[in-house]
Amino acid sequence: MSIAHRTVGSGPRTVFLTHGWFGSSDGWGTFPDYLDGDAFTWVFTDIRGYGQRKDEQGDQSLEESAGDILALADELGAERFSVVGHSMGGAVIQKVLAMAPDRVEALVGVCPVSSTPSAFDEAGRELFWGAPEDRDKRYAIIDFTTGNRNTPGFVNAVTDWSLEHSTKEAFTKVLDAWAKPDFAEDVKGKELPVLVLVGEHDPALGKETCEQTWMQLFPKVRLEVVANAGHYPMFEAPVNLATRINNFLKEAGN
Repeated sequence: MSIAHRTVGSGPRTVFLTHGWFGSSDGWGTFPDYLDGDAFTWVFTDIRGYGQRKDEQGDQSLEESAGDILALADELGAERFSVVGHSMGGAVIQKVLAMAPDRVEALVGVCPVSSTPSAFDEAGRELFWGAPEDRDKRYAIIDFTTGNRNTPGFVNAVTDWSLEHSTKEAFTKVLDAWAKPDFAEDVKGKELPVLVLVGEHDPALGKETCEQTWMQLFPKVRLEVVANAGHYPMFEAPVNLATRINNFLKEAGN
């Protein structure tokens, strides 16, 4: 059975993108409009239980999600490709690298979690693990991770998107997958080009956090801060984000 996905562009090089906890394959705002479709084919994917795959059952493990991307790459005939992961997608793309290191050309993490467990204090654990059942907690997470600085209309839109485009079961299961990964040794030292993009107003997965995680793993990694953005630069600064990713992946292919 074909794996549902969304494709933008028709260029010779393939890029797979995987979404965050509150997202889906079609939940990237206007960001896809600014990607270079002549140089790349951009393949937006869904984790099982999300978006176009909302009715698909799964365990939402990182192995499953990464394995689905690899299966889709096989289906599309993409022997080599790059991967972009937002937020929890950062752990997924590192798992893709761990499972198929010879196939991955480059990694791009956008406000990404890593291959090590995320740190939660007691209040944070209550907030995040309560979010599957509580809309207000979802709202609070989105508001906090964007710096408590955006209009409620935006925060409500992201909150409602998550409620409409993921099942409660998938949303719950995938939390343990992205919050507790422990496979850094499987990717540490890989020589491929790696870009980490963080929002200047993201207090959770910003510059300091990624310096302690991603920057410790890869010899060819660079970190860039996206101005006027928190945890959702695809909404808050879409042109800037797309420009940086276009440029980086073009450089990585030279």
